[in-house]
Amino acid sequence: MTDPQSIRDNIAAVRTRIEAACEAAGRSPDSVRLLLATKTQPADAVRVAIEAGETLVAENRVQEVRPKFEALEDLDYERHFIGHLQSNKINALIPYVSCIQTLDRMSLATKLQKKLEAEGRQMEVLLQANTSGEASKSGVAPEDLPAFAEEVSRLDALKIRGLMTIGLFTEDLEEARPSLARLRELRDQVNDMNLDGVGMDELSMGMSGDLEVAVEEGSTIVRVGSAIFGSRPPL
Repeated sequence: MTDPQSIRDNIAAVRTRIEAACEAAGRSPDSVRLLLATKTQPADAVRVAIEAGETLVAENRVQEVRPKFEALEDLDYERHFIGHLQSNKINALIPYVSCIQTLDRMSLATKLQKKLEAEGRQMEVLLQANTSGEASKSGVAPEDLPAFAEEVSRLDALKIRGLMTIGLFTEDLEEARPSLARLRELRDQVNDMNLDGVGMDELSMGMSGDLEVAVEEGSTIVRVGSAIFGSRPPL
């Protein structure tokens, strides 16, 4: 485990990067939220970050959600899910998170609606788009995203709050820029549709390696794990 002071120092370094990127883009640092991507990280490490003031946390794996929730239930923080969600894991996930950032198919949306409707609940979601075109990534094809947004908007238990993507994996950040800019363009396109109950306030994009470009392209949530916690522990 990375020691507590290193976690705090890393948070400060990431915050400095975000602030510099916002300044370069003419944006307020308050317009970008830092999300802690805590896949495989122990609850003790996550606790250090939350106690340092970071209150937006997300898991990639459903099996990690409940144990960490129980280990950290004395703390006040916001929990999201940022992994690929299988329909058979819905029941194990939704009691513990306030937002699913990876909604990418109608079959999943329908099952979420049914479960939430039975519980008299609503849940915020982001629609995931595969803006890089990489076959290894989940997400709706950009050309299908507007129609998908319209279809999901008819499900009253799901509150669309924006879009999410994973930028192109490349060491050349300028090569990644078009995949990030594409999400902003999709946001504008959905906004122009004026769908009832649909908000496009959030663009979740940018990670440890590409957060500066993501901020320049309009990100409102950057998902950072390794730059704060170090390399992931082995599964």
